[in-house]
Amino acid sequence: MNLKKTFSLLIFFFLLAFFSFTDTASASGLDTGDTAWILISTGLVLFMMIPGLALFYGGLVGKKNILSVLMQCFSITAVVTLIWTAFGYSLTFDTTGMVGGELGVSAFVGGFSKAFLNGVSTDSLSGTIPEVLFFAFQLTFAIITPGLIIGAFAERMKFSAMLLFSALWVIFCYFPIAHMVWGGEGSYLGDMGLIDFAGGIVVHITAGTAALVAAILIGKRRGYPNQVPLPHNLTLTMIGTAMLWVGWFGFNGGSALAAGGQAAMAVVVTQISPCVAALTWIFLEYVRSGKPSALGFATGAIAGLAAITPASGTVGPIGAISIGIVSSILAYIAATYVKFRFKYDDALDVVGVHGVGGLVGIIMVAIFASTSYGGSIADLNISAQLGVQVYGAMFAIVYTAVVSFIVLKIVDLLVGLRVNEDEESQGLDITDHGEVGYYDV
Repeated sequence: MNLKKTFSLLIFFFLLAFFSFTDTASASGLDTGDTAWILISTGLVLFMMIPGLALFYGGLVGKKNILSVLMQCFSITAVVTLIWTAFGYSLTFDTTGMVGGELGVSAFVGGFSKAFLNGVSTDSLSGTIPEVLFFAFQLTFAIITPGLIIGAFAERMKFSAMLLFSALWVIFCYFPIAHMVWGGEGSYLGDMGLIDFAGGIVVHITAGTAALVAAILIGKRRGYPNQVPLPHNLTLTMIGTAMLWVGWFGFNGGSALAAGGQAAMAVVVTQISPCVAALTWIFLEYVRSGKPSALGFATGAIAGLAAITPASGTVGPIGAISIGIVSSILAYIAATYVKFRFKYDDALDVVGVHGVGGLVGIIMVAIFASTSYGGSIADLNISAQLGVQVYGAMFAIVYTAVVSFIVLKIVDLLVGLRVNEDEESQGLDITDHGEVGYYDV
């Protein structure tokens, strides 16, 4: 009897403690379910960069350059983390602003009041999650965006130039664009009603535009297009694709910043779009050459993922299918025809896949976000929204192109952009890092 009483008392106090905790969390505004989901999403998005993107790109270059690509991805992760902590988060999400004018002090860039997380404690909230978690989640987006760009100048840019470019680019391009889109009330593009749920403009269009400018300014690889080595390890690329694909559930689903229906639908359409895009790509390959390739499947899938990113919070399955098909067709044309027609060496097709994919998603969301086409926005004025989406994309392209050009010129003056011909011939693994990815035995 005493044992039963003791057990009953333990259960009682456990339930009391549980409900007390729940009531406290509710009263404070903290939602533990939302917090758990964004904790997971933060890990998933970082997983997209290291090791996902690192392996995806690493398999696509020649074997004498694999370590250089891995080092670039890991080093960007470290550098951007420090900059984000010092002032990047503040410039992106602090609403006190730095510039004035009729549009408001915080229209184009934030201020420094949250530098080094000043004033942010473990009790500070951003919506229903801890602000330090919001800081970490958004950090992963800032990390992967310059990481995407390196695919354009793979196998020929100095390591020091790459690091300096990435640091300056996130400061003068990524932070302002992210603030203009996601900075909240008073932000330039956000106040126009631009729909960019998880980064079609902020991540993919900016990365694709910067990649094009970099590819042109740095110049072609030796022997391009006839003597450039084929991808040295497509197995690594397929593994990297899988990691990116799974990580994208955190990228898009986490952007709801809550564990609810919007996050769930974002995950669903994030699965549908790359499936459709990958199948579309290999169908085009089959029609053209009779052989659907693993590389084509991987490339199509990434194009579909990039395209669904801005739309994932507002479209349904019909929109995901449509966006997947269109993005794959246009990315295929960009990667297999346009870059050769205009003779720029976008080594790993950042422009075609991310730039074109992001643009397709940003434009098509104006249609498929409407409930008339299976989306979640009722009474959406499609023509007006289309105008906002196109303007936002064009603004971002022009701004990014100008800033990227200036930053690249500054880097070229300071350290030089490109390795010499002998270093390029030997490979960046040995010339930049004194190591090789593979030893012949």
